[in-house]
Amino acid sequence: MEKNLLRIAITHGDINGIGYEILLKAFAEPMFAELFCPIVYGSAVVEKYWRDALQIESEPWQLISQASEARPGQVNLIDVCGEQIQVQPGEANRTSGMAALAALERAMSDIKSRQCDALVTAPINKSAMPVDVFPFKGHTDYLAHKCGAEARGLMILFSDECRVALATTHCALQEVSQHLSVDLIVDKLQQMEHSLIQDFGIVKPRIALLSVNPHASDHGLMGDEEERILLPALEQAQREHILCFGPYAADGFWGSDSSMRFDAILAIYHDQGLAPFKALYMNRGVNFTANLPFVRTSPDHGTGYDIVGKGVASEESLRSAVYAAIDIYRARSRYQEATKSPLRKTYFEKGNDNEKLETPPGGEE
Repeated sequence: MEKNLLRIAITHGDINGIGYEILLKAFAEPMFAELFCPIVYGSAVVEKYWRDALQIESEPWQLISQASEARPGQVNLIDVCGEQIQVQPGEANRTSGMAALAALERAMSDIKSRQCDALVTAPINKSAMPVDVFPFKGHTDYLAHKCGAEARGLMILFSDECRVALATTHCALQEVSQHLSVDLIVDKLQQMEHSLIQDFGIVKPRIALLSVNPHASDHGLMGDEEERILLPALEQAQREHILCFGPYAADGFWGSDSSMRFDAILAIYHDQGLAPFKALYMNRGVNFTANLPFVRTSPDHGTGYDIVGKGVASEESLRSAVYAAIDIYRARSRYQEATKSPLRKTYFEKGNDNEKLETPPGGEE
């Protein structure tokens, strides 16, 4: 059984935030790691600092040099920082940014070489990430870049039966409309449908599209993005047999039970989708990057500088992110196995005395 446990790479995130608190709390529960083999990419010095500062009692993490050395039944730690690292709680600085990047780079290397099966990332602070070496707006952009031009990472936050994706992610509100186009919305709907089928096992998902403007613009009284972009995009996606509907006014949609009537929701901009989602599912939600060649999840919260060191951070979202990574990995494996060698289409030739299975006209023998 232990030989079949997935190796989950977990990056430590921002060392000055709550990343180590939620990791230490999660692994303090002995049963947490029974379903997987954890490999933390972090720092032995930082782990000891936070273990002592927070007075969290749990089994010590085992230092290893390579992912291949990881053993089930223990927390395996690959040190990517060295002994000179210093923790400054609640501060966004270059040291914490470089430590977060070092963990990401090493974990990505092991994911790409298939030494690890899935990736879970603890929160980073974008302002602490040095722009000269990390010119990205977050994990999603970084991971897509590392996977090459073919990767179109799509952020999906989910909990229970609610799944929310974003048409635009980390851009200023005044720039949202500039980024919208029919092609963009259709592409996001296509990506969502594929991920819902492959990663969540939903055979024919129903997707709701939210509007840009209040009251879905009231037929052009408050903007024209609905008529000019969203409705044509829905029509095109529907011609491709995607079950998508809308655009729905966001306030009424979230204020009713409409979110439970669909398998997923495509929000237009960041706070339109994530503010209601986090109000409903904070500390339980999972951030999933769909359409990468590997599975990546994360807690749905940030570095928590305002509560760092107080011992009040909840590890529930991290725990959910790890279990979600396992579930999605298995669902994707089942899907790929089921679809890798589809049977060629055949039909019965009717009317012959000795009815038999024939190769269709133009088909291969």
